[in-house]
Formats: sequence, structure tokens, C-alpha cells
Amino acid sequence: MTQITPRQANRTLLSRQHLLTRVDDDAIEVIDRIVGIQSQDPSSAFYALASRIDEFQPDELDALLTDREVVRIALLRSTVFLLDGLDARWIRALAQDTIDAGVRSNRSHALVSSTPEAVHADAAELLRGRALGGAELKSLLAQRHPDEDPAALSAHARCGLPLVQVPPRGLWKGSGAPTYQLLDDWIGPGEPALVGDDARKELIRLYLRGFGPASAKAIATWSGLTRLRPLLDEMAADWELVELEGPAGEVLFDLDGLALADPDEPAPVRLIAPFDHILVAQADRYRIADDAAYRRTVTPNGRSPGFVLVDGRLAGTWRPGDGPDVDVELFSELTRAQRAELDAEVERLREFRASR
Repeated sequence: MTQITPRQANRTLLSRQHLLTRVDDDAIEVIDRIVGIQSQDPSSAFYALASRIDEFQPDELDALLTDREVVRIALLRSTVFLLDGLDARWIRALAQDTIDAGVRSNRSHALVSSTPEAVHADAAELLRGRALGGAELKSLLAQRHPDEDPAALSAHARCGLPLVQVPPRGLWKGSGAPTYQLLDDWIGPGEPALVGDDARKELIRLYLRGFGPASAKAIATWSGLTRLRPLLDEMAADWELVELEGPAGEVLFDLDGLALADPDEPAPVRLIAPFDHILVAQADRYRIADDAAYRRTVTPNGRSPGFVLVDGRLAGTWRPGDGPDVDVELFSELTRAQRAELDAEVERLREFRASR
């Protein structure tokens, strides 16, 4: 079994995420290749693409959102993702059982006399053919279920139904609280393209294409799905996947035929987005960050800073400052050459933010 070194694992991950060299590709192609973008913070997607696409312009993503080609929707781990609308349909269906389990386990979402199914049905009726703000949806559900906590009703509706957060929320210059619409009303009706194990296998393929080689635990952590190891073993037996030995002797899986990066390839400084899932929800985080460094980025309120990568490793954080300014906090000293690279990336991001 081929063993992959820590540096080769790092460079391969960065290469597949377009963080070694910015690409001159359409935003929709990059979004597909990196398996969507975590988008709890609406601006995160724009920063994620700016770190990966040469001369990326915010109006390109704005157009994809307003033309309904990409959507912002709660998917894996109940986290808001931005991705292709057609992929959102089957991935949301695949994740639904896990989302439902999370709602049931949360005591604050307990219902007194109603059932989740009744709340879902009423929410679907209220939303059919129109968009509703979160506060309005909560109020209307409370009128139908007066014995229930309105916040619990809203949670069941948002988690039980595939709801898109529609523009202007999510646009580069958009603002305001989320406004929701049923996915089928927003992008048009249809059935999931994949279901069951076919869908699980496709999600594994997408993850490995964007993040591999990776362990079974990494795939499960990112996806929120369980019982994936039998599928991985089946795909390996069918020669669709190959097995590699990780730096600590762990088994890693990858798509057969995908090349590993040259471990000596330079990794330029990059300022990557808040919540970027190259770092967040990753069990194989060793590829890009030490545990101690990552702990320094975790905040009490769950808000993510942007991340600074130096030589392919987490080396600090960045946050939006006044106007277009970018405030950087480094975890250690940089060389003169690294500082020059960082200054250039900061200036690039300042110019990008100035368009807002």
C-alpha cells in the first residue's frame, strides 16, 4: 500500500481545492469541484471563490443566485451550503434523516401537542408559491399551533422542509434576515437524481474529488452520515477507489486515477473564507492545521474568522475591518518573503472588499 507523507497530503488537498494556483474558470465549475461552500455567513462564498479564482467578480455569483442556478440551503450537518440547485435536491434528501434526528434530540424543539409532520404540512402550505421571512413564517405557524413555542415551530419547518434562503439574502451587497421558499418552487419541481446507496456513493466520490485522499472518519465527519465504511470497502473492491496509507498508518481512500500532488510544489499565502470547509468539519485536519493552531480560531459564539494559510498551513486569522480593511492576526513570525506574500494577499482582498 502506497504511503502518503504529511506534506504530500497537504499539497494534494490544496491542489484539489484550487488553493495552490488560482484558476481561470467559471464560478459554477469551481463550486462543483469543491463540493459547495459552507455559507452560514452569506459573504463567505464570495471570499471562498476570490481565494480560488483569478479575478473573480462578485456579480458572477450574484447572477448564479438570482438566476437560481445555485442556492443557499441547509444540507449536511444542518449547515447552510451554497451549491448547484440540482445537487442540492438529492443531497438534501440524503441528509434529511440526519437533520431530523438532530431536531428530535434538541430539547428546545420539543412539541407539546402537535407533531413534526403536522408542522411540516402547515409550513409547506403557507410557503407554497411564495417566499416568507423567518419572522412571518414563525408567526403564521404559531397561529395554527397556539400551544407550541414559536421558535420550535420555526425550527421544525426549516429543518423538515428543503427551504432555500432566497435573494437578496446571500448577494454581495444584500442584507437582511433570511427569506425562505420551497426548493421546488424556487428551481422548479423534480425528483432527486440519486437516492439511497447510489446517492451515498456519489457523495463519497464528490468528497474525494474535492478533499481526498481521506479517511472514512473524515468523510463521515464532513457529511454527517454514518455506516459509510461498507460502501467504501465495496467501492474499493470494485476498483473504483484505491487505498493509501496515511502519515500515521491510517487507511485513506481516494478515487482511482486521481493524481497526488508533488510535495515540493510551493504553496502561496492564501486568505481563505470564514467557515471554509477545508478546515471546518474536517477529521483529517492534520493535513492543513495543528490542533493547537485550530483551537485559536474557535470562538465562543461559533462565529468563524477567515483563515491565513502560509506554506499551506494554518498560520493565523483575518477579519473584516473598517470599510475595506482587513485585520490579520498571525500565530508566529513570518519570513520577509512570506510577509511580502501576505501583504500582497491582504491588498488583493482589500480591493475585493472595496467593491461592496
